[in-house]
Amino acid sequence: MRDRMLAGDLYLADDPELQEAMLRAMDLMDAFNATSAREPAEQRRLLTELLGAIGEDTYLRPPLRVDYGSHLRIGARTFANFGLVALDVADITIGDDVQIGTNVQLLTPTHPVDPSLRRQKWEAAKPITIGDNVWLGSGAIVLPGVTIGENTVVGAGAVVTRDLPPNVVAVGNPARILRTIEPAAG
Repeated sequence: MRDRMLAGDLYLADDPELQEAMLRAMDLMDAFNATSAREPAEQRRLLTELLGAIGEDTYLRPPLRVDYGSHLRIGARTFANFGLVALDVADITIGDDVQIGTNVQLLTPTHPVDPSLRRQKWEAAKPITIGDNVWLGSGAIVLPGVTIGENTVVGAGAVVTRDLPPNVVAVGNPARILRTIEPAAG
């Protein structure tokens, strides 16, 4: 069932293999969320065990919420403030030097429009990719299948429903491009 899920096909979330993977993630997530900022080595150990990858000098402030953790890959020197929700039913890839504000949601799951399929508990998912040096403002929501290009800034509370190119500022619901970012000289 995991292969179907990662391929973006319909899958059943209550599959025993998926349930066991989710319970494992919940145990590690609960342990991470219970750690103190005075325990950086323990926080790092738990994140290394929970996540698919975590880059050097990356710091996530608890609490963190994931579905599986193993489908979440985070680059180097990235910072996530309190309350990151990364529902990694499909892959979530976060680049290097990314800044993530409080209560940001990265949501890969989707559900069928067909009510009979929903009633039968079928789900699907689409991956999310966040480029290098992106800033996601507090409360931003990134929906399934979205790619955000490098250096882009997503304003607080924005809902990103489709891809954003590199080097732009996007705000609103749905997020719309406000302006282009010109790189600083030098």
